[in-house]
Amino acid sequence: MKTRLIFVRHAEAEGNLQRVFHGWYDSKITEKGHKQAKKVAERLADIPIDIIYSSSLTRTLQTAQYIADIKQLPIIRTDKMKEINGGDWENISFDDIPKLYPKENYTWENEPHLHQMPNGESTVELYERLIKEVKSIISNNLGKNICIVTHGGAIRTMLCKFYGCTLEHMKNIYWHDNTSVTVVDYDNEKDEFEVLMEGDADHLDFELSTVQNQQWWQEFMEKKRKQKKLSDF
Repeated sequence: MKTRLIFVRHAEAEGNLQRVFHGWYDSKITEKGHKQAKKVAERLADIPIDIIYSSSLTRTLQTAQYIADIKQLPIIRTDKMKEINGGDWENISFDDIPKLYPKENYTWENEPHLHQMPNGESTVELYERLIKEVKSIISNNLGKNICIVTHGGAIRTMLCKFYGCTLEHMKNIYWHDNTSVTVVDYDNEKDEFEVLMEGDADHLDFELSTVQNQQWWQEFMEKKRKQKKLSDF
């Protein structure tokens, strides 16, 4: 028996727009975020969904509501699908984090399996919390199509499990756009996950994209292109 998991990253929130770290900090989605959420809901309109779960933070609930309205389904809230607890990083500019927390910033970027948020969660704790909740959701909904609205960091972390690799691999998993869709099948008999789609945001054009219009993403992609060229030699 297979259970389908449809993960949706929340729409553009204030932290995404302002480039401020929001883990458990409870921000709302932006004007563009509302448009993105409407688009992803329209995309999922004809996709079978039996039940909707959402992280209990406002930005995920606002996104999930658009899907719930189209599907005419209630939203089941869960604290356990929240983003990482950023501790002292909460509501701090991404530009300031390397200056204030150089050691932690290094592990966040390069050694995620060793990362510990100051006075917050470690990536290992986040991973264990998320996977335990996903397995609980699956056990309560075997054979169903489950939509889970959650967060970018949460999805990257869970993909390590879904791909059958360690958290060290997380640095190789891209940050995907707001309202991106990731689809994973779980085979109950084999106790195995299969990633069918990762971080797809074809429902957004360039104007509605968050990451494509931000300098950090353009610099990130340029760095990846240079790394690829070097690896070709």
